[in-house]
Amino acid sequence: MAIKVLVVDDSSFFRRRVSEIINADPRLEVIDVAVNGKEAVEKAKLLKPDVITMDIEMPVMDGISAVREIMKACPTPTLMFSSLTHDGAKATLDALDAGALDFLPKKFEDIARNRDEAVSLLQKRIAEIARKKLFMRRPSVTTQTTQTTMSTVRPTVRATASTVAPVKSVPVAPVAVAQRFKATGKKYQLTAIGTSTGGPVALQKILTAIPANYPHPIILVQHMPATFTAAFAARLNNLCKIQVKEAEDGDVLKPGCAYLAPGGLQMMVDGRPGSSRLKILDGGERMNYKPCVDVTFGSAAKVYGDKVLSMILTGMGADGREGCRMLKTAGATIWSQDEQSCVVYGMPQAIDKAGLSSESLPLERVAERMLVEVGLK
Repeated sequence: MAIKVLVVDDSSFFRRRVSEIINADPRLEVIDVAVNGKEAVEKAKLLKPDVITMDIEMPVMDGISAVREIMKACPTPTLMFSSLTHDGAKATLDALDAGALDFLPKKFEDIARNRDEAVSLLQKRIAEIARKKLFMRRPSVTTQTTQTTMSTVRPTVRATASTVAPVKSVPVAPVAVAQRFKATGKKYQLTAIGTSTGGPVALQKILTAIPANYPHPIILVQHMPATFTAAFAARLNNLCKIQVKEAEDGDVLKPGCAYLAPGGLQMMVDGRPGSSRLKILDGGERMNYKPCVDVTFGSAAKVYGDKVLSMILTGMGADGREGCRMLKTAGATIWSQDEQSCVVYGMPQAIDKAGLSSESLPLERVAERMLVEVGLK
């Protein structure tokens, strides 16, 4: 059965263009369109689509207000279309806070290097977030997940060059809700987090729970356009007890500060533990992701070795797998977000399947696990 999509935009040209792209994929079908947020809410209730694509700026009711109403009445996976401006970034982050799962630039030439790639990306994004409909329509899913699958712990493999090749994941029984986390006893000097689709909400949830006295620096790699990362870092900084900033070339890594990789560039760690800096580079056109988790994690492995506490959160694709492989070789700790709490399980699944993650955690408990591990809880 095809994935049913409701397309919402006040531009007849854009509605037609998006509908043609969606209908060109045999997995997808546009079942109706709406010209403003109010109409979108009404049709979402009536038609119960699997996915909604939503513009932000519309008459009668804007897209952010519409998302809030839809999430109250009939939670539906929603993909926002946004302009790549500072105001567009702020509005998109507001839409994600309201419950939207993902976003794409409204100008297709900003999505990818060519039209075919942009079309494919849009189709894939819709198909991926459609998988969350079942969980979104179950109000008690978070509670159920918390009670039954608080943490999946995989056997820890000794990190040597001969043991970091992909291995088959070993299924284990879920940890009961009453079980408390225990620190491994390892000492860390850096925390590294990589994420993509669903990452802004995940990062906000984790970082707002981190106290100001967090004992070492945190580096963040979120797949995001260049115009978005400054606004996202500023938002996090306003919400968090720790300092959060968009990384700049030459930044000295300090405890209790999180550094967000700037969109469109690569972020690398340079120097030595206790005296390291960030290098911000163009990285060339060959890289699929800018910023790229593999690049940042690989550089962290070279500088900090086994002193890195790292994690891969929700995201499409497999970025982070090779960087985690380098970290694993160096003896670092790697965690992944569990499938149930991911918007898209792609990136965590890639490291889980490769046998690189020692723990699979629900988003709700990642911050708690971090604080236990570094001795703050």
